[in-house]
Amino acid sequence: MAHDGQDLHMKPTLIPDLLALTAASLEPLDQLFEAARASVRDMVSEEGRVSGRLIEENQVAAHGLSWLATYVYCLRQMQKWAEKLQAEGKFGEMEQLIHQIGFGEYLLQVSGGIQMNQGEIIRLQDLGVGQESLSGLNVPAVETLCAQGNSQAARTRLVELMEEQAGSTMFGNSGLEEELEMIRDQFRRYAVEKVEPNAHEWHLKDELIPMEVIEELAEMGVFGLTIPEEYGGFGLSKASMVVVSEELSRGYIGVGSLGTRSEIAAELILCGGTDEQKANWLPKLASAEILPTAVFTEPNTGSDLGSLRTRAVKDENGDYKITGNKTWITHAARTHVMTLLARTDPNTTDHRGLSMFLAEKTPGTDEAPFPTPGMTGGEIEVLGYRGMKEYELGFDNFHVKQENLLGGEENKGFKQLMETFESARIQTAARAIGVAQSALDIAMQYAQERKQFGKSLINFPRVSGKLAMMAVEIMIARQLTYFSAWEKDHGHRCDLEAGMAKLLGARVAWAAADNGLQIHGGNGFAMEYKISRVLCDARILNIFEGAAEIQAQVIARRLLG
Repeated sequence: MAHDGQDLHMKPTLIPDLLALTAASLEPLDQLFEAARASVRDMVSEEGRVSGRLIEENQVAAHGLSWLATYVYCLRQMQKWAEKLQAEGKFGEMEQLIHQIGFGEYLLQVSGGIQMNQGEIIRLQDLGVGQESLSGLNVPAVETLCAQGNSQAARTRLVELMEEQAGSTMFGNSGLEEELEMIRDQFRRYAVEKVEPNAHEWHLKDELIPMEVIEELAEMGVFGLTIPEEYGGFGLSKASMVVVSEELSRGYIGVGSLGTRSEIAAELILCGGTDEQKANWLPKLASAEILPTAVFTEPNTGSDLGSLRTRAVKDENGDYKITGNKTWITHAARTHVMTLLARTDPNTTDHRGLSMFLAEKTPGTDEAPFPTPGMTGGEIEVLGYRGMKEYELGFDNFHVKQENLLGGEENKGFKQLMETFESARIQTAARAIGVAQSALDIAMQYAQERKQFGKSLINFPRVSGKLAMMAVEIMIARQLTYFSAWEKDHGHRCDLEAGMAKLLGARVAWAAADNGLQIHGGNGFAMEYKISRVLCDARILNIFEGAAEIQAQVIARRLLG
């Protein structure tokens, strides 16, 4: 392997002076982005101020700006990753190929069109960028990367190296510190031994993940990973949460998502709870003595949480009676507490009248999933993401104690929920990386083993090309997600980065699953093959924790504000 830029002349697939070229491409890319931002801001402003109405009218341009920004942020992080590895003497041939293919492809997409999804491509002219701004990319570094970065020879060589490392934890060095990689190894081993052999059967039978798995994860500290030690948790970083979520989701997204429930509930309580609520609830969440579920969405509101109608009315004792309907509630039946958003101010019709409750309930059984008085529920049958099940819930004068109003103050619920979005979206990006990696694992093995026309599928350029691009885009999404977690761990606002990581990660997971199934051909369409499950599981990532369109809208508002 080539290290520190040595012996590059021996590798015709590698571009000489790669890091210098990729570094030189960032400044013109930044200038183009700023030109695009100024152009879109002009489109959506009236009387010198950004208008929500005009953002909606120019939604394609606004969302396209979000995608352009995501690519710019991605390539910045890839450059930092590459420079760090080179400084450590770990920037080997595989890492160099990933880096040059990633830069080459994403720069080409910036110039020619970024895929927001399969059917929507955003082009610079949609953002009002003129030829003068676009000409800024006509510099030698960008031209070389576009012409040579993502070549067939580079993709083929990358897959040759991937075959040599088959069975590795990942393709390419993540750049994380040793402690985090030790955590990764621990959870990778668990996923390989306890999750992967059973995941497809759980999916096909539409079964809840066994309690035995939850108990084992609790012993491993999954549910208290980022909860402070004073409350019975491990007090670890968001970066550690990312690594754990990534590896468990690689085994099965349902298992990787078990920790999400506790992460969201703990974050709500840490950010918005009283001292008494923290002391009471956090140790129980950390130990998995209680399992939580998030109860926010309603049938007619979807992503528009501010307009929800479920109401909470005080009774003569100061407690609350909750009435209304909720939907898409994950893992609702066997949980002990619901973080439940309801309207406490009947005179409001927006987010200002909402409150958050820690609503206690009795865990259900198969025969009686919702035994608590004042509460009913029914299962929603779904394509994938099945291991915790989805439910519709109905509340009719459901009783919640006064002391379980989060923070002890009404009408703060939406603000409290907003404070959790960074962590939730970082976590979802991590799950997306795990699902994408699972698709690559499965597709790679199949492409090596399946023979057609006298040779393995992996020897056909369009098959190996798919595998190469999976590996490259997984690393790109991974670096943006790690950066988001790093920002969160260092006390920086990171809603922009977290949103971008989630936006890109979901697209990468779906592309990996879709291409993985294509490599399987007709067999991939058969439910007995694992890739069919991964495809179903990947599809939800673009919808929950903020649909891709909502995510792009939120990013655009930040960029333009």
